[in-house]
Amino acid sequence: MSGSEAFGLAHLWEQSDIIIKLVALTLVLMSITSWYLILVRSTRQLRARGFEGAVESFWNASSLDEGLKRLSDRAPGAPVEALARQGAAAVEHLRQHTHADTLGGKLDADEFITRALRKSISRSTSQLESGLTVLASIGSTAPFVGLFGTVWGIYGALIAISTTGVATLDAVAGPVGEALIMTAFGLFVAIPAVLGYNAFNRANRLELAELDAFAHDLHAWFTTGTRLADTPAAQRAARAAAKAQGVEPSAVAQPGAA
Repeated sequence: MSGSEAFGLAHLWEQSDIIIKLVALTLVLMSITSWYLILVRSTRQLRARGFEGAVESFWNASSLDEGLKRLSDRAPGAPVEALARQGAAAVEHLRQHTHADTLGGKLDADEFITRALRKSISRSTSQLESGLTVLASIGSTAPFVGLFGTVWGIYGALIAISTTGVATLDAVAGPVGEALIMTAFGLFVAIPAVLGYNAFNRANRLELAELDAFAHDLHAWFTTGTRLADTPAAQRAARAAAKAQGVEPSAVAQPGAA
């Protein structure tokens, strides 16, 4: 057997016991799961980038129905669409069941709409965070799984050396080198999972912040007929900031009442 074959993965698999094989299969499964989640989440993030401008398109619509249609066209299935539709459904429910003898009917409009918007945000948060716990778990446990394989491999090599009584460099280097491969394998699995978790967690925070701002605007518009950003004080501040930058501010059209 040549030197490269003696230190190869094939030789490690052949001479390893059931524990090392189980550790290796566990790391392979963790790696496949990690990369699957990374690809799925990356695809979703790329798709979400195509939804940019959908919220402003909604506010530039001439009516609520047209605004909802624009969201469906530009951001189908996005959290912003679900949020707007949930708020519109809450307003419609209030109109139809204001005097209904139910707990929901007894709530005032402001509280009912707030509850509906929060419910939509909670659902979107659960969807956005789906899979992140698995990535975090893989990133934190994979190095220890690989380290366990290394310790077990070295332990087996020392037992074999003590049994045969041969402690030369050739007899020790091979088993120990093969055992250390498990630690490298564990790091290979953990590093992409940790990087993916951090990237997706940051992207989720930004998206949820935008969703929360959209929810505040929707709540203000459904209850008062105007966005928070379009109050006189906010308009004056926006005009002052625009003039300071040498840009002429333009008014943003609002959707009409449904």
